[in-house]
Amino acid sequence: MHPEEHESQIVALLTDIQSALRLYVQALMPGDPSAKDVAQHANATLWRKRDDFEVGTNFKAWAFSVARYEVLNYRKQQARDARLVFSGELETRFAEELPAHSEEVERRHAALQLCLGKLRDKDRDLLLHRYAKAGTLADFARRRGRSVGGLKVSLHRLRNLLLGCIEKQIANQEAGA
Repeated sequence: MHPEEHESQIVALLTDIQSALRLYVQALMPGDPSAKDVAQHANATLWRKRDDFEVGTNFKAWAFSVARYEVLNYRKQQARDARLVFSGELETRFAEELPAHSEEVERRHAALQLCLGKLRDKDRDLLLHRYAKAGTLADFARRRGRSVGGLKVSLHRLRNLLLGCIEKQIANQEAGA
């Protein structure tokens, strides 16, 4: 196979797994805002090591393995940070089981995005602050002029609303398939 052909196939394979790779890294780093950066490092490493990949073998498994090592490298660099870190056993279990469920995760992620788009801006801001940004709920409550307890009630209501919406979207997809 010509090098240009090999490179072209790698580009196509890498493009196809971007969403799954990003979600995989986010699942291994829940709530960590650096997950996007780690996924980008994984992409850079995949590109750098593209000649090591044998076309015709399982690209997704290879890419997820590289991404897992990028997560481990990131954690080593952050070892002095006081954040919660999964045990090695739990991390291994995630790494083994998540690839098998990546299509389901992608469907749920797409449904979540659609459902988030249906929310009011202030509700979406609350959810994104709680799950995607640094900062405490108390800080957010102070900035919004609300109580922490009130925000917790709102978050509970919003999580239930999103769960119902996601389940409805998935059921509609399955019924239409």
